[in-house]
Amino acid sequence: MSTKLEIHAEKRTDVGKGASRRLRRSGEKIPGILYGGAGDPVNLTFETRELNKALTNEAFFSQILNLILDGKTEQTILRDLQRNPANDRVMHVDLQRIQADHVVHVSVPLHFVNEDKCKGVRLGGGSIAHVINEVEITCLPANLPEYIEVYMAELDLNEIIHLSDLALPEGVTIDALEHGDDRAVVSVTPPRLVSEEDEAEEAAAAAASAAAAEEDQGEDEEASED
Repeated sequence: MSTKLEIHAEKRTDVGKGASRRLRRSGEKIPGILYGGAGDPVNLTFETRELNKALTNEAFFSQILNLILDGKTEQTILRDLQRNPANDRVMHVDLQRIQADHVVHVSVPLHFVNEDKCKGVRLGGGSIAHVINEVEITCLPANLPEYIEVYMAELDLNEIIHLSDLALPEGVTIDALEHGDDRAVVSVTPPRLVSEEDEAEEAAAAAASAAAAEEDQGEDEEASED
């Protein structure tokens, strides 16, 4: 089941790009918007400190957020988070209203369980290769999982876990599977076998590189003597 988190906001009357820049420049507030459902879009401001703290919780990105606005609570989900590419600071937050009887499309994280007990690694010396770390799902808000577990203990060398292999909570479907895309999630690759020829080639390349370095050093010393 989903984890319900809480975030406070205030209505913002001073709108526009200039107003948003001034707001962000203060460092205390971050602009945002609430839309969707039966209500009109509402421009918001969030306390920077509270928002940054909330963002440290993985569940904030995929779970139901109880938005506290004017003393009332609305259930929402995060739809977009814009960041400054130069310093990664949050620049704008988009929240969408949800309704209990309307399905939501959300990306939830995958949690890989018992990787340290994985048969292909423990007995076969293989390596775990993650293909995806999150998955798009559809469900009613009440069925929204915090994450989906991927069980790794029995995965052997050269074996792959696909989306269709995942154990899903009741009422949850994976969007990709609904479109016939049973993509790989994770696999165990065998250890790389190094042949004598490979070792000889690597040794020759190392020797050539060392010789070139010595030659360059000798040229530099001659130049300095001149």
